[in-house]
Amino acid sequence: MEPKKNPKADLNRRSTLFLQLGLILVLFITWQGIEWKTYDRSNIDIGQVNLDELEEEDVPITQNLNTPPPPPPPPPAPEIIDVVEDEEEVEETIIESTETNQEEEIVEVEEVEDVEEEEEIADVPFAVIENVPVFPGCEGAGNNAAKKKCMSDKVKKFVNRKFNTELGNELGLSGVNRIYVRFKIDRSGNIVGVQARGPHPRLEKEAQRVVKLLPKMTPGKQRGKAVGVLYSLPIVFQVQD
Repeated sequence: MEPKKNPKADLNRRSTLFLQLGLILVLFITWQGIEWKTYDRSNIDIGQVNLDELEEEDVPITQNLNTPPPPPPPPPAPEIIDVVEDEEEVEETIIESTETNQEEEIVEVEEVEDVEEEEEIADVPFAVIENVPVFPGCEGAGNNAAKKKCMSDKVKKFVNRKFNTELGNELGLSGVNRIYVRFKIDRSGNIVGVQARGPHPRLEKEAQRVVKLLPKMTPGKQRGKAVGVLYSLPIVFQVQD
């Protein structure tokens, strides 16, 4: 005998859904109960002013003091005039006429050219120079950015080839060592003002020696004028243990 219960009317299939809806409803009611705020009516300010509680302000009584007026200023002292007898001789200044006669020879004056002093431009960092210095062999590199990259690559290769890396083992150093070098390419393209900072004085001297060996370059230009260009170069080498 088949059961008469409709299989589609089975409520156990949605029991999970009903359970979740019930939990959500209970959580919502609990949250509303926690957030519900009540206030004590005795602490509410209704904006009324009790005039009886205002204290009367005591106004101080001012007294009219009869102070005497200030004394008048003293009269000005009489001006004493010394009469000096006119015995000194006064030299008369003779003003000569500046008019020229037709017989006088007129001297032509050459035109004076105004010589403008050239404004000296301070040293410019390599990163912002308008026209970078050109390392030998980078003349045909292209635009300014390409010449910058060419110069940086050439300088690094030159320093890596000339630097004595055996100093690290001689000095007992280990790991990666960094030496920061700063120098200037002057208006003639020469390397000047070499400064170095590193983990050992001998490494600093070696870095200065190598940088001073860099070849003469075409000087950099700012607003069409040759200027000094500041260049910073980090030298990094690793000592093999």
